[in-house]
Amino acid sequence: MEGRVDKAELRRRIVAARAGLADPRGSATAIRETLLDQPWVQMAGLVACYWSMGSEPSTHGLIFALWKHGATVILPVLRPDNDLDWAVYDGPESMAPGPRGVMEPVDTRRGVDTIRTAALVIVPALAVDPSTGVRLGRGGGSYDRALARVGPNVPTVALLHEGELIEGIPAEPHDRAVSMAALPSGIVGVGRM
Repeated sequence: MEGRVDKAELRRRIVAARAGLADPRGSATAIRETLLDQPWVQMAGLVACYWSMGSEPSTHGLIFALWKHGATVILPVLRPDNDLDWAVYDGPESMAPGPRGVMEPVDTRRGVDTIRTAALVIVPALAVDPSTGVRLGRGGGSYDRALARVGPNVPTVALLHEGELIEGIPAEPHDRAVSMAALPSGIVGVGRM
């Protein structure tokens, strides 16, 4: 489409840019500290998050810190139909490689609707459109299905590296927007919050 961003090409560009990041660990620390300073994060009793991999902003320290501060943290378990089940994180020893090699909690699976009870939802993204809140994921639709179950007043936060707020990300009918993006430089409200 004229004037629109091609999702596949944008994914390729962002993945290539992430491969060349100088200090991804520093980015993760800045994001973690900024989030942990927010009262709405500190008060969230149940937090849905994800176990980062590759060049994503690392969530490992964030998950551990939330857990140590008393939050119940649920992490996704990918189902065969690409939907997300959820299980409770109970410290580093509670994680094991899943069928696709992604680390997952070994706790009892709580069901796809468990995310409905979360007070805060943190999701991965390659980019977010600051005007609409549309997030660009990896293309499997798992997080769009999960976000469709989240209530309208629950903060939904995508973790990004600098430069990944991008205007004009095309939205498809199944795409679900987030309300915020957390970057090393701070938290940005996006879309129609």
